[in-house]
Amino acid sequence: MKIAVIGAGNIGATLVRRFRALGHEVLVANSRGPESLKALADETGAKPVTPKDAARSAEVVVVTIPMKAIPDLPHDLFAGVPDSTVVIDTNNYYPRNRDGRLPGIEESGSESEWVARQLGRRVVKAFNNIYARHLMERGKPPGARGRIALPVSGDNPADKTIVFRLVNELGFDAVDVGPLNQSWRQQPATPVYGTDFDAEGVCRALGQASPERKPEWKATPQSPGNFDDPR
Repeated sequence: MKIAVIGAGNIGATLVRRFRALGHEVLVANSRGPESLKALADETGAKPVTPKDAARSAEVVVVTIPMKAIPDLPHDLFAGVPDSTVVIDTNNYYPRNRDGRLPGIEESGSESEWVARQLGRRVVKAFNNIYARHLMERGKPPGARGRIALPVSGDNPADKTIVFRLVNELGFDAVDVGPLNQSWRQQPATPVYGTDFDAEGVCRALGQASPERKPEWKATPQSPGNFDDPR
């Protein structure tokens, strides 16, 4: 499969490495240009490209950049891209230590619905609740004891089927959270976020989630600070 990853941070670079190790053709892009991705490309064999080339050249496009950078992507990023292309959103909203206040998210329950509106494209929410190191190292074969499960939200069944397949190839079980408007169940501060639950544990955690955003995950007049001094 031809997969494009827009963003080369912790999760993005990890997915590039994992997908290449599985034999997928991988394109990688970021805001600094293809030349800045030479080391990752040399290491993995991924092809560095621009975000537009990434979006228009793959069967699956993973958008994995800071939430505050989403509006800075080209407004026509997905212009002319076939409807069958799957777009995966891995992003999380960190208002106090990175993103600052994003009004469209503060007033909405679902971060990924905001992302979909910004991109003008339906998205599948996945890979947002797991640490990058665990995504890199803790995959297991199907049926293995203690296999980690990952929640997946989205509106299009065909899109989710492809994402389920990729999650399984990476060594994890996929748990269907439901439509994208339920993706708040896997956002930061929910019971499933930052955990390594199996499928049963993920289902239980999703059922315990509350749609109300906790105060510490809302922006303040001083936001953003940094990860050491969130504000």
